[in-house]
Amino acid sequence: MLRTIGLMSGTSLDGVDAAWVETDGERIGRLGPSLTLPYNSRLRLDLRRLLDLAGGIGPDDAFLADCVARLTEVHVQAVERLRQQVRRALQEEVDLLGFHGQTILHRPQEGRTWQVGDAALLARRTGLSVAYDFRSADVAAGGQGAPLVPVVHAALAAGLPKPLAVLNLGGVANVTFIGADGSLLAFDTGPANGPLDDWARRRAGRDYDNDGRLALAGQADGAVLSRLMHHPYLAAPPPKSLDRLDFDRALKESGVAELSPEDGAATLVAFCAICVAAGARHFPEPAGLWLVGGGGRRNPALMQALSGALECPVRPVEVVGWHGDALEAQAFGVLAVRVARRLPLTFPGTTGVAAPLTGGRMLGGLL
Repeated sequence: MLRTIGLMSGTSLDGVDAAWVETDGERIGRLGPSLTLPYNSRLRLDLRRLLDLAGGIGPDDAFLADCVARLTEVHVQAVERLRQQVRRALQEEVDLLGFHGQTILHRPQEGRTWQVGDAALLARRTGLSVAYDFRSADVAAGGQGAPLVPVVHAALAAGLPKPLAVLNLGGVANVTFIGADGSLLAFDTGPANGPLDDWARRRAGRDYDNDGRLALAGQADGAVLSRLMHHPYLAAPPPKSLDRLDFDRALKESGVAELSPEDGAATLVAFCAICVAAGARHFPEPAGLWLVGGGGRRNPALMQALSGALECPVRPVEVVGWHGDALEAQAFGVLAVRVARRLPLTFPGTTGVAAPLTGGRMLGGLL
C-alpha cells in the first residue's frame, strides 16, 4: 500500500480538493484527512477567462503561464496543509501525489484535452513524486478521456448492493453505473453546477446558488426546457463526455437569459435533472439507488429535482459512509498509484477506448 494525496480542481472552478488515501491502486486501505483550499476571486475569474480563450491560446501565452503558476501554488499550499493534518492525525507521511490539474479544454472528438498545472514545479516544491496527465493517452487512443473515476467508485462500492449509480455533480455531471455483475458504464450526463454558478454570479451577484435559494424561489420555464431538451447530446449513446462550455450556445439560444434570476436558476436545475434522467435510459438495467457526490448534492433544489426525475432513491454519498467533498480527490490518489503500477485507468465501458488502457505520467523516482 502507498500513501497518497489526490488533488482535484474541477470544472466548478471553486478551488482545490486534497485527500489522503492509502491504497495499492486496486484496494483502498485507509481514507484519511481531506481539505478544500478555495481559489481567490482573481484566480477564479482568470481561470474562467482561460476557458473562453483555450481554443485559441498557445502554450507560451503569458497570461496562461501566470495562471498556471498561481494555480500550482494553490496546489502546493493544499499539499503542505494536508501533510500537516496527516502527521497530526495519523502520524503518517505521503509517498505520491495525484495531480489532475485544471481542465481548460476538452474536445475528445478533435483528439484534444488540456489540463493546466505545472507538475514539475509541484514536485520540486513538495519533494514528492507526482502522477499527472491522466487523460491524454486515452484521448490519443480514441477514447473520451472521461470519466476517470469509475474504477475507484467500483472499489469503494465493493460491498454495496447493485445495480448502483454514482453521480458526481460538479461543473458538469457524470455518472458511473455499476451493474449487478460488476460491469461499468460511465459518461457525462450534461451541465450541472457550471451554468448555475455562472447564472448566480451574473444575475444575483453570488458565487453560487447557496442552499438552492434562488432555484427554490423560482419556477422552471417549460418553453426554455423544451428547447434545451432538443440538444443532440442528450440522445447520443455513451461513451460521451463534455467540455464545461459545450452547452453555452444552446443556453444562450434557449431564452433563459430573459428569465428572472429565480426562474432562470430553477430552469437550470430542472435541466440538469432532465439530463441525468436522459442518461439513465442508457443503463442496461435500472439502478436501485443513486449516490450523489460533488458540490451539487448540497443544493436542495437540485436533489429534489433529481428525485422527481429519476423516481428512485437519490441520496448523498454520506449515507454509505463516503465523503462527498473529498471523493474526486480521493479518486486521483488511487489513480496515481494505478499510474505508478501501470494498471489500467480507462475501459471500454467508461471512455469507449477499445481495450483497458494505462495512462498518466510520472515525475520522481517512485517505483
